[in-house]
Amino acid sequence: MTEVVALVDYGAGNLHSVENALKKVGASVTVTADPDVLRAADRIVLPGVGSFKACGEGLRAIPGAIEAMHERVFVGGAPFLGICVGMQLLATEGLEHGKTPGLGWIAGTVRLMEPTDRTVKVPHMGWNDVAVLPHAKGGIVEAGEAYFLHSYHFKPRHHEDTLAMTDHGGGMVAAVGRANMLGVQFHPEKSQAYGLALLERFIEWRP
Repeated sequence: MTEVVALVDYGAGNLHSVENALKKVGASVTVTADPDVLRAADRIVLPGVGSFKACGEGLRAIPGAIEAMHERVFVGGAPFLGICVGMQLLATEGLEHGKTPGLGWIAGTVRLMEPTDRTVKVPHMGWNDVAVLPHAKGGIVEAGEAYFLHSYHFKPRHHEDTLAMTDHGGGMVAAVGRANMLGVQFHPEKSQAYGLALLERFIEWRP
């Protein structure tokens, strides 16, 4: 039986591109915000484009969606992938346009980038290296080049939750993860072969 990947539709994601990329690597995708569908999904992908505040408010505006995701991920053990702002929403809070609570699944704060090299522009836009930390090697995220587009970045509270880094006027987190949860700051759906390979590993992941 083919597993179902629930792609969460809360008005804040690059849904069409993410859906196409998942299908390209063989996933059966259901675009949904229905709590019952989320509870029954084999895997959950939370995309995100825009501000932390708008995305957080959009997700909370859907009755039962966060509770259903929490139940499926924490109780049911379903693999979870957050992309870009979807990854940032794993944090405790975000500081974009004021303080906004995140899901709190991985402790940390999403802050404005402040490159130590003042010639480096914000937003961080384009291709950049993904360097996997030693404790995370052999996992879903591998070293390579990915496409980034963001002005805020996730600063996890605990070092072990950081899986990969990139550099844009200083080190920045490229991926976070814990147990059956994974978040990537870059866009796999825009990262060509590198991104498709990551999505393929995600749909085969048995954490």
